Amino acid sequence: MIAPPDRMPLPREFFDRPVLEVAPDLLGRILVRMTPDGPIAVRLTEVEAYDGPNDPGSHAYRGPTARNAVMFGPPGHVYVYFTYGMWHCMNLVCGPEGRACAVLLRAGEVVEGAELARKRRLSARNDKELAKGPARLATALDVGRALDGTDACAPGETPLRVLTGTPATSDQVRNGPRTGVAGEGGDGEIHPWRYWVADDPTVSPYRAHVPRRRRS
Repeated sequence: MIAPPDRMPLPREFFDRPVLEVAPDLLGRILVRMTPDGPIAVRLTEVEAYDGPNDPGSHAYRGPTARNAVMFGPPGHVYVYFTYGMWHCMNLVCGPEGRACAVLLRAGEVVEGAELARKRRLSARNDKELAKGPARLATALDVGRALDGTDACAPGETPLRVLTGTPATSDQVRNGPRTGVAGEGGDGEIHPWRYWVADDPTVSPYRAHVPRRRRS
C-alpha cells in the first residue's frame, strides 16, 4: 500500500540544511511517536532554532559535552535533554554533521492517539493543551532521555518519525524572540528564532527569561 503524500516520512536531506531554513519548514509537519500502546501523532505548530557555535542560547555554544553530543550530528536524529530537574524536551538535529544545530519542538496539536496522550497529561484542561509547550509535548509523547539519539530518518520501524503533513504557508508563519532564553540568546532583535503558526490555539504563550533565585 502506498502512503498518501502527507504521510510520507521526511528524508534526511530535509534536515541537512541550515537551521533557519529547517525550523519554519517544520511547522505543519507531523511528528509520530510509536508507543507499545499505539501511535501518537502531533502536528507541529511552534518551534525554536538553535545554531550551535554562533548562538549563545544553544547547549552546544561552548562545544561538545556528554549531554549535547547528539547535536553534532548526523542530521535527522533526536536530541532529548532533561531540564529543571523534572522535565524532558526534544529537538531535531539539522545542518551538516559537526555543526551542532537543532530545532526545539515547542508545541503542537495531537491529531492521532489523543486518548493515549491524555493518560500522560492528566492536568491538561482540554486537548489543545496536551502538547502546548516543549515539556508538555515530550510528556504527551512519552519522550525521555532513553530516546536521545534516535534516528528519525532510519528505514523501517523507529520510535519517532516526522511525516510530510501539510506545511504552513509563508503567510501563516510568525517569528519572534525565543522563550525563556537569557542574555543575548534571548534578544529578539538578534535571534528572532522562535517560529509559530499564527492564531493557532496550541501555540504556547511567550515568556521572557526570569533568573532563578538562589537558595540562601
